[in-house]
Amino acid sequence: MNLPKVYLASGSPRRSELLMQMGVTFDVIRLDVDETQYANEPAIDYVLRVAKAKAQAGWQAIKQGQKRPVIGADTSVIVDQQVLGKPENDQQARNMLQGLSASQHQVLTAVAVVYDMQVLYRLSQSRVTFSTMTSAEIDWYLSTGEGTDKAGGYAVQGLAAMFIEDIQGSYSGIMGLPIRETRELLMEIGQFCNE
Repeated sequence: MNLPKVYLASGSPRRSELLMQMGVTFDVIRLDVDETQYANEPAIDYVLRVAKAKAQAGWQAIKQGQKRPVIGADTSVIVDQQVLGKPENDQQARNMLQGLSASQHQVLTAVAVVYDMQVLYRLSQSRVTFSTMTSAEIDWYLSTGEGTDKAGGYAVQGLAAMFIEDIQGSYSGIMGLPIRETRELLMEIGQFCNE
């Protein structure tokens, strides 16, 4: 199997872990990309725009002689059509977890690949159902610090899994990089094949 070498326009350890799981060789590019949602911007448009912006910024940042595909991704938790980003403090994280408790929410992850003047992208849509979390359980989870830098204030692959009743969709997408969609994009630009 021919495995690609790419750049990952993300400092997320979870995205790095998922690329390693795919057997993809990569270098990380750390960038500052504005992730502010526009007024009245639908959640799907938002995650697609940010993923593409990350990949395009990564493409612009690398040296001309070392062009390899650049992957960018963005994940958002959606509750009642509202995007939950990363909590800014414990109170915001508490509010998010209280809203997720005993309910189902949507997780959108967009992945984009920029290579040789092409900008390709895919969207992963999943649903996650949380069991009821008591105030004491929310306090305990907050004390772990696990959800501090995660969309929606939780990590599906971590301790939060104890409160998840059901997942419909892509586990890797909820983590932050949908493996199937990423492979499809790399295949489309000729960077991933089974031969």
